[in-house]
Amino acid sequence: MPLFWRIFLLNAVVLIVATALLLGPVTVSTPVLLTEAAVLTVGLAAMLVANALLLRVGLAPLQRLTRAMNTTDLLRPGNRPAVGGRGEIAELITTYNTMLDRLEDERATSSARALSAQEAERRRVARELHDEVGQSLTAVLLQLKRAADHAPAELGDELRQVQETTRASLEEIRRIARRLRPGVLDELGLASALKALATEFGGPGLSVQHCLDPDLPELDRESELVLYRVAQEGLTNVARHAGARRAELALRSTPGGVELRVRDDGIGIGGADEGAGIRGMRERALLVGAELTVEPRAAGGTELRLAVPVPARFPAHVLVPVRPVRTSASSTAPAVVRRSAPAHAPPP
Repeated sequence: MPLFWRIFLLNAVVLIVATALLLGPVTVSTPVLLTEAAVLTVGLAAMLVANALLLRVGLAPLQRLTRAMNTTDLLRPGNRPAVGGRGEIAELITTYNTMLDRLEDERATSSARALSAQEAERRRVARELHDEVGQSLTAVLLQLKRAADHAPAELGDELRQVQETTRASLEEIRRIARRLRPGVLDELGLASALKALATEFGGPGLSVQHCLDPDLPELDRESELVLYRVAQEGLTNVARHAGARRAELALRSTPGGVELRVRDDGIGIGGADEGAGIRGMRERALLVGAELTVEPRAAGGTELRLAVPVPARFPAHVLVPVRPVRTSASSTAPAVVRRSAPAHAPPP
């Protein structure tokens, strides 16, 4: 029965009962006696309570839907209000859930395309840094060495200092290129890439330990890239914001796939809002149907967990970057393929 007719009939019943009482043998004296006033008051209160209870029961599904609308986050998919009530209310909740399914799928698809373009741009910038800027600085180093060898002693010392500064700049450019394009991930695999990442972030002020299961399930390239980028962003947050002395990077096998953990003993996140880094990690997690959790540790610090299902669950019609395709003897271009996969489903 439609909501309009249910509310109308409910109020009609209340009015009919009130009219029947007035037309019945019950009379009201003038002035009103105390017992008559008490009977009228109790009757009115009973009708109001009955009306309120019936409306509360009938409109309760709408209140649950309102709370769900206020707490829905497309970066945390899977939360749906339970379909309750009858008629129009049940149809409204069902339509809302269907809309959420479509919005989550569309957001995951658009995020996949944006991140795909971002990875392609990172590869291009890294290639230009390595091939063009790196080669130019290498040529400068050779010229400085030649000039220092033929210069007077005092000028030679200054040229050697400039040479060391140039060499340090070249190493920094190479380090930036490696972070932009994880070449070790393509060449040696995920385990070696994570070990190299832990070594890169480790230093005098931060000790990074890694613990990787040897019997990890086979992962597709997109899942490996998501795991690597989330680990990279997690360690970057530890190094920049946590003030930690020790961190742990772990990757272990689980019954449903693999789980990445990044722990530290720093100051923790407290009640701070999620920044762009964490939201970016959630965007990446959605690409493979993974679940990201960031929470404080009981012993202090922060723990980041990324549960990646195997096989991964891709959103429909995702543009997935693949390895660069060599187009000539001196240049490479990133290729993109269109992958048709089942519609995005929330993690279990």
